[in-house]
Amino acid sequence: MTEPSRANPSGADPAGPTPAGLAAEDVLARTASELVAGYSTGELSPVAVTTATLRRIEKRDPELNAYCLVDADGALDQAELAEQRWGQGNPIGLLDGVPVAVKDLLLLAGAPTRRGSRTIEPDQPWPDDSPATARLREHGAVLVGKTTTPEFGWKAVTDSPLTGVTRNPWAPDRTPGGSSGGSAAAAAAGLCALAIGTDGGGSIRIPAAFCGIVGFKPTYGRVPAWPASPFGLLSHVGPMARSVDDVALALDVLSLRDSRDPAALAPPVGSYREAVRRPVRGLVAAYSATLGHAEVDTEVTDLVEQAVDALSVEVGLRVELADPGFDDPLEVFETLWSAGAAHAVAAVPPERREQLDPGLRRLGEAGGRLSLEAYQTALDARNVLGVTLGVFHESYDVLLTPTVPVPAFEAGHDVPPGGEWTRWPQWTPFSYPFNLTGQPAATVPVGLTADGRPVGLQVVGPRHSDDLVLAVCRALEAVRPWPLTAPDAG
Repeated sequence: MTEPSRANPSGADPAGPTPAGLAAEDVLARTASELVAGYSTGELSPVAVTTATLRRIEKRDPELNAYCLVDADGALDQAELAEQRWGQGNPIGLLDGVPVAVKDLLLLAGAPTRRGSRTIEPDQPWPDDSPATARLREHGAVLVGKTTTPEFGWKAVTDSPLTGVTRNPWAPDRTPGGSSGGSAAAAAAGLCALAIGTDGGGSIRIPAAFCGIVGFKPTYGRVPAWPASPFGLLSHVGPMARSVDDVALALDVLSLRDSRDPAALAPPVGSYREAVRRPVRGLVAAYSATLGHAEVDTEVTDLVEQAVDALSVEVGLRVELADPGFDDPLEVFETLWSAGAAHAVAAVPPERREQLDPGLRRLGEAGGRLSLEAYQTALDARNVLGVTLGVFHESYDVLLTPTVPVPAFEAGHDVPPGGEWTRWPQWTPFSYPFNLTGQPAATVPVGLTADGRPVGLQVVGPRHSDDLVLAVCRALEAVRPWPLTAPDAG
């Protein structure tokens, strides 16, 4: 669906001037909030911004492989309508004219949703939007295209038999993480202003940390989802962006009601765009460097602890060293995750299962051998973990941890090469516990390793404290500002 001639009709250098007369790097460094402000004053044009975005995709995505589908014609048509609305002083929503990318696990009407799988045929009717894409469309977002995912989002890096390997814009020989790696890479490289991901065991936070952007997994049910994920209550939908303000802006849109999700929470009473500015000085934060059991790279620990010190000294959080008091729930998570994989694999016709990612097929086979007793035992343990964290948060407003214990490693591997880990959850111990509990959790970038790889700090709050989690992230962002795009994106 890409049409390069229309995305770059003049054949000009993709980094050259936009139709509005602004350099593309200036336009694409703007946050979504800044784009909307520029549209309102007439300084910026939705068509110019979308054209610059499409040019940047032409330039950078052949290397990064962040998109599996780009609808240049559709994006420009949407941008033209947005420009007319702004010109008439009648924008239709909070994101009117903002380029947004959607992970290819979420339905987008008129475009195939192949979920990274060769087993899903693109040539069929695609009449439906998921709740997230429906809300984006209602608010005027320019839906640029679909971003890459591992098959059915099953692992924490982004490669699949369908789309190949996706790469990190900070270091293209490295993975962007996953499973929302395409969305993370696109946002970090300036190939969209906002991106939407899903998170079943860290799939928003892991790639956001690896790619140096903000990623937010809301409280379960905060963002409606449909169709239901095969991974059930583990899977969340959330925003990814280059600033906390943009994540809050997107959440105001994504958290609106959709009757297709029976587990969805009621829409929030207030605005996250305002709540994110709430004061956090004096709140009590627990800092856990390992959750009591994780092995963490020393560079990651150093950068995270510098950020924790900034939250204490410069922001005014009362930080205490405290582990939340649970054993590693890896077995619990892997039981439920493999059951979800079995459900996903069972939906594939038997004659096509040889086309699946071999790792996914093996995981599904393992899940198919689970007993009902083992599954119920895992559910019981999950409930106990939820109680443990609930009691913990009676003493601590937020929990601070590293987001991922290692920096981004070589692309094309499911686990860091050369180590003892053999399964992806083994190197993601800070993320999946909070999918089990359904708590809100965000990652915010805090620095670079010596060789230039981003590192993230995770902020976790009790259920329904989405505004608090984002407010802490924004407070850190204010005292430790971060480059808006990866250096190669300019």
